[in-house]
Amino acid sequence: MKFYSSLKTILLLVLFITCTIQGFSQNLNVNPEIDKKVKAFLSDKGYSWRDMNVPASDGQLLHDIIVENNYKNAVEIGTSTGHSGVWIAWALSKTGGKLITLEIDERRHKEAVANFEKAGLSKYIDARLGDAHEITPKLKAPIDFIFSDADKGWYKNYFIDIAPKMKIGGCFTAHNITRSRRQGGITEFVNYIEAQTNFKTTYNNEGGGVSISYKTSQK
Repeated sequence: MKFYSSLKTILLLVLFITCTIQGFSQNLNVNPEIDKKVKAFLSDKGYSWRDMNVPASDGQLLHDIIVENNYKNAVEIGTSTGHSGVWIAWALSKTGGKLITLEIDERRHKEAVANFEKAGLSKYIDARLGDAHEITPKLKAPIDFIFSDADKGWYKNYFIDIAPKMKIGGCFTAHNITRSRRQGGITEFVNYIEAQTNFKTTYNNEGGGVSISYKTSQK
């Protein structure tokens, strides 16, 4: 009897996991045309990204975090010419969300807007030209995903501005950070986020280095 009881438990668990995965998949906005256009755009751009853009492996990481957690309200600090924004917005096209991305340099901002248009993702992006130091304190809740890739000395301030507006379960990611990379403002930022008892932080070192901090509670 114990054997059959255990087998029944396993079967029910498998059924639950399967239904959960199927349910989540059904909640995603499947759009083959967008997928095709974005893939073609990224393939055409290849290794031509400049201006401090992220490597493709980091873009894929950000995309996967958003899709896996069904995030919808995303903020990017430091658009550059749009590589990371394309990956983030591509994920948001599947979850039904939108990205607010901030860039202080007008040339990079304009190039990013053009890239978003070419990738077919403009409707999922609110690209803003301006100083993130002034804009981030004014951003409104709720926010569930953040990617910080601007001035490293201000990472801690960006986190302080945005963390209270984040949902529980939300994720704050920051670029050019590994567990062993502790220089200048990065050291201050890493020490600060690791001291936050309501955030759990890990690091991904496969590309340019990304810190990944999930909000576990309000305080």
